[in-house]
Amino acid sequence: MRNVLVGFSTLSLFWESPPEWVKAARADGFGAIEILCEGPQWPRTADPGRIREATEGCDLEIYLHSPTIDLNPASVNPGIRAETLRQLRETVDMASAIGARYVTTHPGLVHKDKVRGICSEFARQVLGEAADYARSAGITLSIENMPAARQYLCNTPAELSDFRTHCRCGVTIDVGHAILCAEPGAFLRLPEISYLHVNDNKGERDQHLCPGEGILDLAVLRGQPRLIIELDDYSKVLKGRDNILRAIMPEKYGDLPV
Repeated sequence: MRNVLVGFSTLSLFWESPPEWVKAARADGFGAIEILCEGPQWPRTADPGRIREATEGCDLEIYLHSPTIDLNPASVNPGIRAETLRQLRETVDMASAIGARYVTTHPGLVHKDKVRGICSEFARQVLGEAADYARSAGITLSIENMPAARQYLCNTPAELSDFRTHCRCGVTIDVGHAILCAEPGAFLRLPEISYLHVNDNKGERDQHLCPGEGILDLAVLRGQPRLIIELDDYSKVLKGRDNILRAIMPEKYGDLPV
């Protein structure tokens, strides 16, 4: 996999320990791991020392996905925004402690159309502060694009680009989210892409199917340097990896079993 860095989200090994992630990554030839900072890896209670011990010297790039459940940088409630920023900073601290390069986060939810404008301003303020905090630690905060549903921010290339410019951050492109939107290819033409989340769907909703089992044209991944397969089942991660490699480097991986 030297021509492209392929990794996986620890969502697929959610209850496993850091040594188990590393064991799987090394056994199956992955080059990166994205740690999902929910549940057992919530930054406030996770053990960065144990993660660092497990990953150090393993030639793996490490990324983090910040907590997002019940958090919202676009909330009209200032307490929710403050807690969201607090947990983003804690995630950056964890990234710094374990030597991670990127922290991916979500841009937020808007529950009523009439407040979308002010909610977008709130989100840019929170995420801009978090991006500044990350930058001071040598880490890139990266905002993920969302599916084409009215409550989501950053579900168009233009809005994601605006957030990137305003917050001075990177972007993480979820190709499964992108193919639910009107201009999927435009997301991949944005500057400052940190890495891709790779998953698939049938074109109607965000399903996080194995790559190759939906409408995603895997050929669009060709030339992208960093891919994180984001699924909740490790056996499907392995299947998705093989589907991706066959599609983007058929001359090298075309004989992988289907």
